[in-house]
Amino acid sequence: MDKYGIDSHKLMYHVQRVNDWMEGKAIYPIYMEVSPSGACNHRCSYCGLDFMKYEAKYLETGILKNKLSELGKLGLKSIMYAGEGEPFLHPNMSEIICHTKKSGIDIGITTNGVLLEEKIVDNIFGVSTWIKVSINGATKDTYAKIHRCNPADFDKVIDNLSYAAKMKKKNNYACALGMQMVLLPENSHEVAVLAKLARDIGMDYLVIKPYSQHPQSKTTRYSSIKYSDYGYLEDELAKFNTDNFSVIFRKLAMKKWDDGNKIYKCCLALPFWSYIDASGNVWGCSVYLSDDRFLYGNIYEQTFRQIWEGEKRKKSLLLVKEKLDTSKCRVNCRMDEINGYLWKLKHPSEHINFI
Repeated sequence: MDKYGIDSHKLMYHVQRVNDWMEGKAIYPIYMEVSPSGACNHRCSYCGLDFMKYEAKYLETGILKNKLSELGKLGLKSIMYAGEGEPFLHPNMSEIICHTKKSGIDIGITTNGVLLEEKIVDNIFGVSTWIKVSINGATKDTYAKIHRCNPADFDKVIDNLSYAAKMKKKNNYACALGMQMVLLPENSHEVAVLAKLARDIGMDYLVIKPYSQHPQSKTTRYSSIKYSDYGYLEDELAKFNTDNFSVIFRKLAMKKWDDGNKIYKCCLALPFWSYIDASGNVWGCSVYLSDDRFLYGNIYEQTFRQIWEGEKRKKSLLLVKEKLDTSKCRVNCRMDEINGYLWKLKHPSEHINFI
């Protein structure tokens, strides 16, 4: 039960933007990921962005708000706040989220949930589209082992999410509230326990997703996982589905991890999204953070329009078109499904009129 399309994509709902791209017109992104904080209060064993070093740097609130206003006018539809650090370590995160909504941009947040306290919930739930909490164990010990944190954080997260669920119900908020577990050997025995817990405290969904090896990550301990070993969990987890709760078992992403195959031979998705790191750098792809060939500019130095229409971005897109080998890119990268969709549009099969 994946009514949110988490294991797929939603680009087909943006027909005009895609049509403009097909006609070779310049377009602005639909979706963006923003890292408000470089610091993180956990050191998860599977973290793909460990090479970013968890530096205690934070996007300057006034400049970010200015750029958010600009981005809304340029046609950006959504932002996910996550990135190389924990977003709620930013001292003005609630203010930033509220301003994002005022700018006409939908808001998603991926967080470890430790700092998702009552005051923050009260401030942001009415304006957020979804909040997803990374929780990689159903007991204190497993959670602490994988998150490499104080075991007491597990109870904090459950308390915070329980309060959020109550406030959602009380105020009839539309914000979808979910948990997400990266399926690992250390937590596979607790998946069903977490599903029951998530359902019982009022979550809308629980995502079970595969690990994905970032090419730059220092961590390689999970690079040989085979998810075919865990297929039995899909039926077991389906038993927890109700009208109000679903377990989203990312079978497609797991199969792609095991197979490692891509139907596309070129990355076509970069015009539709972008990434801003905690230093204000605008990147074409989060797989190539720290590779200056994918660096478009910095929001402290230019407007977003100047960055997006600038020579650095044009040069980067040309590089991607002519030289980037997607077989060496991250399996299940954020734009994988979108790339498959765009590739089919550019390279249609025979008999397409027989719909």
